[in-house]
Amino acid sequence: MLDWIKNINKEHPEFWKSYLSKFEKKPQRYVALSIDSTGSNLDKDVILSLGAVAIEQDSIRIGDSFEVVFLQYIYLHDNGLSNEFIIKSTQPKLGEREAIQAFIEYLGNSILVGHKINLGVDLINTALEKLDCGRLKNEALDIEIMFQKLNDLSDKPVSIDQLCAHFKLPESTEIASTPEEAYIIALLFLKLKLRLGLK
Repeated sequence: MLDWIKNINKEHPEFWKSYLSKFEKKPQRYVALSIDSTGSNLDKDVILSLGAVAIEQDSIRIGDSFEVVFLQYIYLHDNGLSNEFIIKSTQPKLGEREAIQAFIEYLGNSILVGHKINLGVDLINTALEKLDCGRLKNEALDIEIMFQKLNDLSDKPVSIDQLCAHFKLPESTEIASTPEEAYIIALLFLKLKLRLGLK
């Protein structure tokens, strides 16, 4: 709530200044986001991989996508975890600083879309804090909340697999990577957006 106080007189990296300048215009683009992390504890857990795909004019733009595996060797070593998935992954690999910067440059002022998107935003904000940046300024839409509103489910949790089953899409257990899950999230978003009558 008082994040602006922390950032008074702080010198931000150039990529962050460029990101902030993009909010002078209204966003025309959505970005479906999928994050794989070690957990949901913002003090201890880290992002392992991130996948995103753009949506413009109610179409998924496959050529406008982003994917990266975060090289979290120190975290994995300190916690006795295997780094085998990093070695086997065919996704581009970057250190946390470079990966977050590349994602922010890709994201711009787009509206974020995801399943339980608040956790993803919080994880990104935690990584941004390490880089002496502020918090994400992007609007965020959650497909779980959209589905709940469509079906008057109030606060009943809805998994991504339940959403996929409802809309007859492949279940997320059949999905191998964050870019593939981002694509499924984009499909679900477009179906929900249409049914909710959103412009």
